[in-house]
Amino acid sequence: MRKENQSFKEELEWQITSVMKRSNTSVFWQSLSCPAKKDMESMLDYVDKLNELDTDGVEPMSHVFPVNNVFREDIVTNGDDREEILANAPERKDGAFVVPKTVE
Repeated sequence: MRKENQSFKEELEWQITSVMKRSNTSVFWQSLSCPAKKDMESMLDYVDKLNELDTDGVEPMSHVFPVNNVFREDIVTNGDDREEILANAPERKDGAFVVPKTVE
């Protein structure tokens, strides 16, 4: 359980240790390559740094740019051109392409 003054790094280390104790996999954390472990630690340090910012009065958002619904109406514009599509088919049957059998 994360405490108010606990960093994400400390929380992660606590959770990993807890899991390792229960599953007897202490080798996992030690086996992480040094660059991967350092990268993870630097990311968590950055999150801790961001948590120090005063965000009182800042409205939460999901994107930095104002995002509006950009979807258009789903209107069919080309219709059913089956005969036109099949016009150049070498072989057709029941309004569909006939292709060679590939699986026995």
